Amino acid sequence: MKTLIATLMIAAPLVAISHSAVAQTTPKAAAAKKAPAAKKAPASAKKGKAAAAVAAGGAGAAAVAAGPASAALGTEELAVAERVHKGRIACELGAFVNVNADAANPGYFIVDGRGFKYHMAPVKTSTGTVRLEDKAAGAVWLQIANKSMLMNQKAGQRLADECMSPEQQQVAEAIRKNPPPSLLDSK
Repeated sequence: MKTLIATLMIAAPLVAISHSAVAQTTPKAAAAKKAPAAKKAPASAKKGKAAAAVAAGGAGAAAVAAGPASAALGTEELAVAERVHKGRIACELGAFVNVNADAANPGYFIVDGRGFKYHMAPVKTSTGTVRLEDKAAGAVWLQIANKSMLMNQKAGQRLADECMSPEQQQVAEAIRKNPPPSLLDSK
């Protein structure tokens, strides 16, 4: 029951955000259908830049070259960046997510996995949740104490769920062994 309530508390704002993102992209989709030739030319130019970056410096450079220019982060965002779990993080159904710091842009991260790659920046939240965003792609990485999740807000879908770094696995195990008191129980 606690898990259900916690999930709903996390999912409700995310669903609202994804619905607003879909509403905002609907006019853009109609404009894109009217001018398909104009849409194809910039895409091929981006592929050329990414391919040149891969040849010059590797996968990290490709993500930076394909993404927008990185703005300098404030102290609050850099503090959030320090709390991000890095490395190969296992997720449910055998999936995984790689979260690596971007060496060229302090505080930014390259988040990739099977079929996706994002250049993400930390965002300060009121709840203390670690949140990374790639605003251009509409991707969000959410990290709480016992699990993480990667979502594509533009498509309105989860790309990876129940992701746990070794630190998060320890917290999840501690919660299983000694569950916190229920907010609904009155004693």
